[in-house]
Amino acid sequence: MASKLTARKVDTAKPGKYSDGGNLYLIVSETGARKWVLRFTWRGRAKEMGLGSAASVPLADAREKAASARRKIAGGLNPIEERKRDGGVPTFGEMADDVREALSAGFRNEKHKAQWKSTLGTYAAPLRAKPVDTINTDDVLAVLKPIWTAKAETASRVRGRIEKVLDAAKAKGLRDGENPARWRGHLDHLLPRPSKLARGHHAAMPYEEVATFIADLRQREAKAALALEFCILTAARSGEVLGMQWSEINFDTKTWTVPADRMKAGREHRVPLSSRAIAILRQIEKLKTGEFVLPGLVRNKPMSNMAMEMVLRRMKVEDATVHGFRSSFRDWAGNVTGFAREVVETALAHVIGDKAEQAYRRSDALEKRRKLMEAWAAYCERRAATNVVSIGERRG
Repeated sequence: MASKLTARKVDTAKPGKYSDGGNLYLIVSETGARKWVLRFTWRGRAKEMGLGSAASVPLADAREKAASARRKIAGGLNPIEERKRDGGVPTFGEMADDVREALSAGFRNEKHKAQWKSTLGTYAAPLRAKPVDTINTDDVLAVLKPIWTAKAETASRVRGRIEKVLDAAKAKGLRDGENPARWRGHLDHLLPRPSKLARGHHAAMPYEEVATFIADLRQREAKAALALEFCILTAARSGEVLGMQWSEINFDTKTWTVPADRMKAGREHRVPLSSRAIAILRQIEKLKTGEFVLPGLVRNKPMSNMAMEMVLRRMKVEDATVHGFRSSFRDWAGNVTGFAREVVETALAHVIGDKAEQAYRRSDALEKRRKLMEAWAAYCERRAATNVVSIGERRG
């Protein structure tokens, strides 16, 4: 094994190439010029990185520079490209944070902003430390492939957000060339189409079992159990229920009005409250401690988004989720009742029809939905032994 260089050898070496170990070399030209070079392999290709002239960079400093570059390589970074940061090129993570803040004014709510941060922070984590001008198609594919089929909807959002960050970098003159996260004409040749991917569905309890489940649920005294029953009876999303404030409840009209910034579709949604839903609110009202109907352990914060799921776990319900009860409601309404599809979809706060149809649909069918929700509440009062079937409203 060749011995390491010494300071004297560096000063007296004749023209040639001399190894110091760890792929660090002293190169002496025919003219006597001496320079430091680190050799490494990057994505299957041999690379050389200059570390400066031996006249100005002592042996100890050259070794430290080489060690720093090797650490970057071990961390998945190209040290040559990383050095460009000295010229002011931000990392993908820094650029993503800037883009998120710039776009946040247009986000529907804080939840959307948090989703931007969490998806890029979690799934695009391997990109965060890389200079934004060095990210290529292989980098993007390394992020997307592990989740492309397993978490199709999430993966599609991650891809779109990566594309937006890289587009912003190009607009600021920090990148050149095509966007490696672009779908059409690029990644669509390398990944299966999103429409052909299986989308995840929330496990749902068969609607025939919901009444028996609610009977068991009422044996629990926890406020989270009341929250879950209310969520089931209103067919609402868990986030809408947990963020509910007393100012949104009108006991006189038996209506809960969810503001647009807390709705997935970004539109205000009125929820007709059944007699049982009102009774639950009256019961919770006796313990009123702040603006939130369902306050959490932290002052001025709502109940944890895991509270209702934990009720299911404690009840050993393994084949259903909180969100899945919306599907239970939808299946019941479609199979058991005669309520029009549009009424049921509106009750679920789904957007119906194209933009033209939405423009002409002025009514939210509140009173028709009130009958629907009372019928659902009555169905949920049934016991498994009964044969009563809710008929609802017949189609015209």
